[in-house]
Amino acid sequence: MNTNYDAQQPLIQVTDLIKSFGDLDALNGVSVNINEGDVVFVVGPSGSGKSTFLRCLNRLEEPTNGRILFEGVDITDPKTDIDKHRQKMGMVFQQFNLFPHMTILKNLTIGPVKLQNKSREEAEAEAMKLLERVGLADRAGAYPSQLSGGQKQRIAIVRALCMKPDVMLFDEPTSALDPEMVGEVLSVMRDLAEQRMTMVVVTHEMAFAREVANRILFMAEGKIVEENEPVAFFENPKSDRLKNFLSKVL
Repeated sequence: MNTNYDAQQPLIQVTDLIKSFGDLDALNGVSVNINEGDVVFVVGPSGSGKSTFLRCLNRLEEPTNGRILFEGVDITDPKTDIDKHRQKMGMVFQQFNLFPHMTILKNLTIGPVKLQNKSREEAEAEAMKLLERVGLADRAGAYPSQLSGGQKQRIAIVRALCMKPDVMLFDEPTSALDPEMVGEVLSVMRDLAEQRMTMVVVTHEMAFAREVANRILFMAEGKIVEENEPVAFFENPKSDRLKNFLSKVL
């Protein structure tokens, strides 16, 4: 963590974020604070800007305008070493993006060894502890092709955790999985939330959002339309847009 960062400040501050693709404004003035220990779920219809917002948080998408402060550092400043900050932001995608030619253990240790100068022994010991936590220690020597989709996604989460990030970003982590594999991935995410890992989660899993989030953001047409804690969000939606959305997904 940035030693100059004041923990009283939000971990991430997003101000007037705009992302345009040609004439299309995928994000249209998004402002939100994410505090340490927050578990923020982002929901909304397809095309509402949810994934674009998430990918802007670590500049996988370059914002067109606006500011993002992460641990007090303006990461939208071109002079910022974004690779350094990405090491503190774990990212889990819909697709698992594991290296097919490497064993699971090698997939997990390559980042800490190459980017954080950890010894192979230390990186492997930490990776094995995390694999035990998600019930996959026996698969350390396997290759990705030998794993189920749910196992691969649990490995993708562990790979991000091996870098000891300060925040975890999840982009619809269960949408590519068969229904019977969704639960095992949600279980790992539930454990992380209980351990107060800061998380920002884009998802269609409404029951899970209600159970695990401490805040839910509803996005539509590139804006945050409504934001609330889970019970009020689902039981007392204020905007017609959210009421309409919930009537279709619940």
